[in-house]
Amino acid sequence: MASPLTLCKTGLFSAVVPGTVAGIIPSLLARRDRGTLPIGSRPARIAGFASLLSGLALYVHTAWRFADEGEGTPAPIDEPDELVRGGIYAHVRNPMYVAVLLCIIGHGLLRRSPLALWWAVGCWLGFHRRVVDDEEPHLREKHGAAYEAYCEAVPRWLPRVRAVDR
Repeated sequence: MASPLTLCKTGLFSAVVPGTVAGIIPSLLARRDRGTLPIGSRPARIAGFASLLSGLALYVHTAWRFADEGEGTPAPIDEPDELVRGGIYAHVRNPMYVAVLLCIIGHGLLRRSPLALWWAVGCWLGFHRRVVDDEEPHLREKHGAAYEAYCEAVPRWLPRVRAVDR
């Protein structure tokens, strides 16, 4: 069970870092954006809310897994001691980044803002570099063969689509 202190630290980090990257910055970009996406406002609102709500739900799930399963937070200076492999982490290795991207995309669609969607592209590129250059080597060193086996079994960004046997 996640400790109250770990949950408080998770909440603080989440409000400051993902809250800024996925909330404040795309909102400011959308406010300053002079362009508009070539999509109707109703479809943009529906897709935007779906993306934003799914991103928020996914982020809460991943942050909870870090706190509950690993007794750590999303903050790099307070990471889980154990390799988190439960829940959505059994299907994709970096769902927290995916959640943040879904929130940014949701903001961009809700405001029909090309700048906010370009922010999502830039963030994804930055997230990818961080994962490949920093996080994966660190986790290989920290967890060894267990992390190698996890990488072989679970894709980095998107879950595998498996055919249904008949």
